[in-house]
Amino acid sequence: MTAPEQAQVEAALQQIQDPYLKQDLVAADIVKAVSVDGDKRQISLEFPYPCAGIQADLTAQIQAALGGDVEIEFSTNVQPHAGQNQLPNMASVKNIVAVASGKGGVGKSTTTVNLALAMAAEGAKVGIMDADIYGPSQGLMLGVEGQRPQPVGDKHMKPVVSHGIQSMSMSYLIDENTPMVWRGPMVAGALQQLMTQTLWDDLDYLFVDMPPGTGDVQLTLSQKVPVAGAVVVTTPQDIALLDAKKGVEMFRKVDIPVLGVVENMSTHICSNCGHTEHIFGEGGGERISEQYDTELLGNLPLSLSIRKQVDAGNPTVLSDPDSAEAQIYRDIARKVAAILAIRGKAAPAAFPNISIEED
Repeated sequence: MTAPEQAQVEAALQQIQDPYLKQDLVAADIVKAVSVDGDKRQISLEFPYPCAGIQADLTAQIQAALGGDVEIEFSTNVQPHAGQNQLPNMASVKNIVAVASGKGGVGKSTTTVNLALAMAAEGAKVGIMDADIYGPSQGLMLGVEGQRPQPVGDKHMKPVVSHGIQSMSMSYLIDENTPMVWRGPMVAGALQQLMTQTLWDDLDYLFVDMPPGTGDVQLTLSQKVPVAGAVVVTTPQDIALLDAKKGVEMFRKVDIPVLGVVENMSTHICSNCGHTEHIFGEGGGERISEQYDTELLGNLPLSLSIRKQVDAGNPTVLSDPDSAEAQIYRDIARKVAAILAIRGKAAPAAFPNISIEED
């Protein structure tokens, strides 16, 4: 391949934007190799985030820009979060993402499981840690309630795998009718054990389904685990927004970046006539995002099908992958992964050197 041919191909690729990194393919360092053999062109693209859902569109854009015979190879290289206090037994987890809310009842756990499944559908290896010790629900949502994790030695256990998702939950260790009548320190200790004694298998992303509030579990997670970022789930209702703001402020105080806000139950669509109505209010997630200089990751409707599917252990992304709701979850997953990739490039690889000199 001659230099003019190389320049021609790169010039064409510079006209194509990555929709999530907000840069062209060349500037984003996605183009790894280009070869030309007559009319045949081969291009190797490596993305820093899983993006299976946009590959067809990017292929069409590249073929239209270059014309002729174009062979495109896609690959993904997810980089680990540069946590300075990475736990040795969690070295197989690249990025830990907390999914939180200031209050209960906003659909946080439903968002977590669908977000995890969406990330897996994009091509990543994903796990879920159910950190809601008092009210664990991920076992039911993944359709594996009542299963027990396989022990490994005296102190470790394998995660339960369902729908390709690795998961760990207190619901796997107790009877479903047994209440956890524990004080805060016991809950914090249980969470730390579940996190560190689970043998996670080479995960790109581990989503932590947080309990509502800003208490012991949240503090334990921020102090003991290198969390890459947090997603805050809210509804447009004023009282939910008030508590969501507290959740955002909590993560800021413990130096965990808020990757964005998901507004759940944003609209209600009548199943009979199709009329759309903002029954819980409008624009709340956008206002919080602007106030705290973060991103509104997506708006999800109040949907009967989402509730039925997750209660049946077959969440929307799996049971109805072509639905509008599933596509919203996948878009949110790509946004979260891309934001982590951008932050990873900007983050320092190590602590800065400190020198003391006499005046």
